Amino acid sequence: MGSYRFILSGGGTGGHIYPAIAIANELKVRYPDAEFLFVGAKDRMEMEKVPQAGYKIEGLWISGLQRKLTLKNLMFPFKVISSLMKSASIVRNFKPHAVVGTGGFASGPLLKVASGKGIPCVLQEQNSYAGITNKLLANKVAKICVAYDGMEKFFPKDKIVKTGNPVRGDLVSLVENKVEALSFFGLQADKTTLLVLGGSLGARRVNVLIEQSLPLFKEQGIQVIWQSGKLYYEEYKKYESGDVKVVAFLNRMDLAYGAADIIISRAGAGSVSELCIVGRPVIFIPSPNVAEDHQTKNAQSLVEKDAAIMVRETELDEKFETVFLELIRNMDLRGKLGANIKNLAMPNATKEIVNEIEKLLVQQ
Repeated sequence: MGSYRFILSGGGTGGHIYPAIAIANELKVRYPDAEFLFVGAKDRMEMEKVPQAGYKIEGLWISGLQRKLTLKNLMFPFKVISSLMKSASIVRNFKPHAVVGTGGFASGPLLKVASGKGIPCVLQEQNSYAGITNKLLANKVAKICVAYDGMEKFFPKDKIVKTGNPVRGDLVSLVENKVEALSFFGLQADKTTLLVLGGSLGARRVNVLIEQSLPLFKEQGIQVIWQSGKLYYEEYKKYESGDVKVVAFLNRMDLAYGAADIIISRAGAGSVSELCIVGRPVIFIPSPNVAEDHQTKNAQSLVEKDAAIMVRETELDEKFETVFLELIRNMDLRGKLGANIKNLAMPNATKEIVNEIEKLLVQQ
């Protein structure tokens, strides 16, 4: 047959956008002549990130429901109707052979229209607690690719395939030469290295914690790579020293992970999947400000397997120092957490998801 056409839809946050781009890249490797179209929400970050990755994108006028009565909520029914009409027009004109939804509000109308026209649709759910859009679409799609066990409480069991979450390719071949990684950051080979990840924008509460804990780290002879996020860099760069490297953003995540002995991180789905591949002991501090408390549930699913430690934001003042010192001093605990989290890694997730899409193409 001629070249395939694929629509990928998802967005609102990097957690939905980057998996969609990774899936498109893998499809492109297998089908170099294929055509791709992304569909996102008009005013969200996908409108910038997707073209940067080299793909065309169309925007829908859609947003989530607010938790309280606002003007935005009153507009919601009009946005849904508008988005369904535009989705119908996109599907009619582009004539996709398959549609992939990675979560976020924009994927709702698009996949509803496409599945209604009998086009094979695949959902990719990154979190251990399914998002509202994916739950609403579950009965309409052909396959649902997940990253956690126990997802049959949200989705029909016969549609679920456990593939893991797509992660960036450079992590799968992680830098194992620790000396090279440490010298990149100007750090010493004989000290324990802590890597702090607050996400690309940064996490206010995590930064406050690190600032308060700098004397503790110094006392313990620990050196720190502190990714403060671009919103907070100006505030915290004054702490830069021989043992503390403060950066707004990490362009070489492979080297940052390669240098780390211990990691403190938020618990977004993408971060959790990456950290499984990295295989270092992690203290998760989940963000309490995300929909349906996804991050706490993601972290909890690792804690239950003895694969990570979690400290909630509300417990940091009373618990963090004790938990941290135990991890620093107990090499057995560090070894166990590192080995257990690595056992959960699914480095071939992107390929497995595309395998599922291929099976549906063959059936057409």
